[in-house]
Amino acid sequence: MHNPMSLAGKAIIVTGAAQGVGKATAELALQLGAKVGLVDMQGDALREITARYPDHTVAYAGSVSDADFVASSMEHALSHFGKVDGLVNCAGIVRAAMIENMTLQTWNEVIDCHLTGSFLWLQAVGAHLVERARQGEKVAGSIVNISSEAGRRGSIGQINYASAKAGMLGMTMSAAREWGKYGVRTNSVCLGVVETPMTETIRGDRFRDGILAMIPMGRWSQPEEVAQPICFLLSDAASYILGQHIGVNGGYHLSS
Repeated sequence: MHNPMSLAGKAIIVTGAAQGVGKATAELALQLGAKVGLVDMQGDALREITARYPDHTVAYAGSVSDADFVASSMEHALSHFGKVDGLVNCAGIVRAAMIENMTLQTWNEVIDCHLTGSFLWLQAVGAHLVERARQGEKVAGSIVNISSEAGRRGSIGQINYASAKAGMLGMTMSAAREWGKYGVRTNSVCLGVVETPMTETIRGDRFRDGILAMIPMGRWSQPEEVAQPICFLLSDAASYILGQHIGVNGGYHLSS
């Protein structure tokens, strides 16, 4: 029986692949048959993954906001895999501060990682897919930007993060409008609170009960369960989904 979720024959770039949602997504994509380019600052963690999947992965250790690093990594991925069919923009950091106390450096660090880094990778992968389409190839490319409910609701103490995630929604819709005609599907996944190292603070004693009260399902999500809808969007099963922001949040968006 044909599996519409199969990623066999596809080469996917996943940023933020060393831990959390990015790692879970990369590993599920590999299990679904994809070859994966792993991008993260944590080179040692990436090498642990490549050691387990030596024939299907390649690691790129560097900053997603470094244009030269992105360009050289994309060039190598094309040489190594022969093509790139999809991208998951998952790299992210948190640098919390209330608005009046936030320094420009703290603002820029988060914007550079989430927004500029996502743009650079989207531009690199999208340009490759569009060029293939212009050469007459029937392209079925997919770009998935990992956004957040913070980008739709705002966030206390994280205006940099919320602004970056809101910007990724605009990036998604713009790319969808420009590239849909070439067979390139760009969508977003808006996460709630996933149980990862990046959310340790808001899952702590000070905030836990208040946030869980706003989640109808009453629990945090796990990286492995949010990886599934991400890989769905990468697959041919999502062949007519374009420019959407899919909430994977346990109902957190329902809270006023």
